[in-house]
Amino acid sequence: MSLYTVDTTNKILEPLGITPLKEQNLRERDDLQEWLVSHPEALGEKLLIIQKEFDGFDGTGERLDLLALDTQGQLVLIENKRDDSGRDAVWQALKYASYVAPFTSEDIINVYISYLSKYRPSDPDLDDDAYEPDHIESTASSLIERFLGGNSDMDWMTMLNPKATQRIILVAGEFRKEVTNTALWLLERNIQVKCVKVTPYVLHGQLLVDIQQIIPVPEASEYMVRLSRKDAEVKTLKERESSLAQMRVAYWTQLLEDFQNRNFDLFRNVNPAGAGWRSAGATIAQCNYNLIFAQKELRVELEFATSSTEHNKKLFDFFYARKAEIEQSCGLHLHWLKLENQKLSKIVISTAVDGYNKEKWPEYIQWHFEHVQKFEQVFKPYMKDAYQVIK
Repeated sequence: MSLYTVDTTNKILEPLGITPLKEQNLRERDDLQEWLVSHPEALGEKLLIIQKEFDGFDGTGERLDLLALDTQGQLVLIENKRDDSGRDAVWQALKYASYVAPFTSEDIINVYISYLSKYRPSDPDLDDDAYEPDHIESTASSLIERFLGGNSDMDWMTMLNPKATQRIILVAGEFRKEVTNTALWLLERNIQVKCVKVTPYVLHGQLLVDIQQIIPVPEASEYMVRLSRKDAEVKTLKERESSLAQMRVAYWTQLLEDFQNRNFDLFRNVNPAGAGWRSAGATIAQCNYNLIFAQKELRVELEFATSSTEHNKKLFDFFYARKAEIEQSCGLHLHWLKLENQKLSKIVISTAVDGYNKEKWPEYIQWHFEHVQKFEQVFKPYMKDAYQVIK
C-alpha cells in the first residue's frame, strides 16, 4: 500500500516517500511503543494496556514490550520491531505466551497494579488518590471491570485469561517471509496471531504513520472469527455426543446385567454399545420390542417394521381391533401409533424422567423391566394369529 498526494490541476498522483523510522531517530521503546500505549486502538481493536516492558517471567531475564487485555478478557502480547520483524519474532512471542498462560486473575490484577503505580496513566474519571497505595488495588479492579463491560450478570474475574486463549500481535515496519508464513500456519491451528505493519511517511516535514493489519487481512478477520466459533460449536457438540454415548452404554450395561440376573432372556444377546434404544425380536420377523432411554423419557414399544408398509398396517390393525382386551389384560393405557404417512407402526408406553440422573437409574431399569415384561406377556399369545394376517 502507498500514500499519494493529489495534483488536482494536472490530475496526477505523487507518491509520498517512505522513510524508515530509524532515519527519523525514532526508537522502538521510546517512540513506537509509546504511540501504542497512548492509542492502542491503532492496532485495530479495543485493548487495555496492563504493563509495558514486562519482565515478570519466572526464571528468565526476558522482557515483553506490551501486555494487554482484550474485551473478552484474553491476554494479548504485543511485540514491536522498529523496521524489520527479524526471523525469530514469532518464536519469541510464543515463548512469552507460554509464560503468561498460567496467570490467574490475581496475577493479572497485580501486574496492572504495578503498571498503574509506576506510570499513573491519565484518566478523566480518576483523581490522584486513586493511585495511592491504599486505593490502587480497587482502582485496578474497577478499571478492568469497566473495560470488560461491567457485566453484573457475570463475575468479571472469571473472564480473565481463559485456557488456551493467549493472543499475539506483532508490530513492525517490514515482515520477513519466515514470520508471515509461520503466522499463517499458527492461525490455521487456532493460535491467534496478528501482524500489523507500520509504514512511516514524511510530508512537508511532518511525520505520518500508516498502521495496517496485514495478517489476517481485515476483510477475513470477521469470517475467521465466525469459522472459529463454528469449529468450537461443532467440537462442543461432538464432545457432548461422545459423553451421551458413554452414558447410554453405562445405562444399557446396567440394564442388561439386571435382566440377566432376573433370568429374563428377551435381551440376552443384545450389545450395550450404540444408540439410545435396544431391540429384541417379537416372534414375527422384523417386528421388535424396543427399549428407549432418552434424557427426558423412557419408552417401551412393540414396533411393526417389516419391509412392507401394507403388512405393518395390517399387523397394527389386527392388534388395534383387540385394544380393549389387551389394555385390560396388561393394566396399561397404551399409545397406538399407526403412523399413516410412515412405513412403520408401533404401540407405545412411555414415562417422563430425568434420564441422566444416575441415582435414578435403578428405578428406570425397574420400569423398563416391568413394562417390557408386560408387553411380551400380553402380545405373545396373539403373535401366531397375527402372522396369519400377513402370510
